[in-house]
Amino acid sequence: MLRVKSGDLDKMGLLFERYHRPLFSFLYHMTGKASESQDLVQNVFYRMLKYRHTFTGEGEFRTWMYHLARNVLNDSIKQNKSKNHDDVHAMADKISGGMSADADFERTQDVESLHKAMAKLSEEHREILVLSRFQELKYDEIAGILNITEGNVKVRVHRALGELKKVFLKNENPRKAHDM
Repeated sequence: MLRVKSGDLDKMGLLFERYHRPLFSFLYHMTGKASESQDLVQNVFYRMLKYRHTFTGEGEFRTWMYHLARNVLNDSIKQNKSKNHDDVHAMADKISGGMSADADFERTQDVESLHKAMAKLSEEHREILVLSRFQELKYDEIAGILNITEGNVKVRVHRALGELKKVFLKNENPRKAHDM
């Protein structure tokens, strides 16, 4: 990124190759919409170019990148005013490839239940879980992205996991009771 900042814009392609998938994954888990997430990824890279002068090189590039991604996402939410998470089937298909029909069905059910539970979490809880569990960022990286302490990240992850467990089990109980 320092080379891009100094005018070597060809290096932007290398950054795109390295980071477009993790960014897409983060944005997809936050929006639940594949096409919107692709657009948001493009906007993140546009902002990287536009605001390249703000990258100092003192912190980690990924922290700066996710900070931009969060801003792009927040701007999109403000513009659209919609938080619909209907596109879970595409993710379930991706995860369940190569299983038997029964196992595939169960896995799809579990993935759908998890995504429904995630969609019911507050944006703050959903975001911290996506960053820590799906993006597999370290707590110190998340602290830099969210501008909070590492201890605060640990507390938020713990609370978010507890809330997810409650919501997930609440959603699962009616189905399991119905199956019996």
